[in-house]
Amino acid sequence: MKLTVLTIDDSELVQDLLRIVLTEAGMEVVQAEDGKRGLEILSYCKPDIIMTDINMPRMDGYGLIEAVRADPLLNHIPILILTTESADSKKELARKAGATGWITKPFSRRSLVAAVQRVAV
Repeated sequence: MKLTVLTIDDSELVQDLLRIVLTEAGMEVVQAEDGKRGLEILSYCKPDIIMTDINMPRMDGYGLIEAVRADPLLNHIPILILTTESADSKKELARKAGATGWITKPFSRRSLVAAVQRVAV
């Protein structure tokens, strides 16, 4: 069974790269440009994994994580943070909000796919 990954990032370049890498690894990819659009997609699509940036317009990654963790229909979905941020304080905020893991940009294809496979339910 193919894994479905919801990627949420306001950078078209990053979205394109994620789509290519994850599709080549045999995964289905659904994409959103910010947290609000990600939540809209989650109302009708239940991915196996959510991968989100932190810094985005309308709703950032922390807000998205908190909203997902507060929803009993979604709170089981692993959430990977994919961001340029690397400060321990930011990682701690993400952990407290309910993030499953953290990947720092830039990333290698191999490490990205391995991280997704590692947290897959």
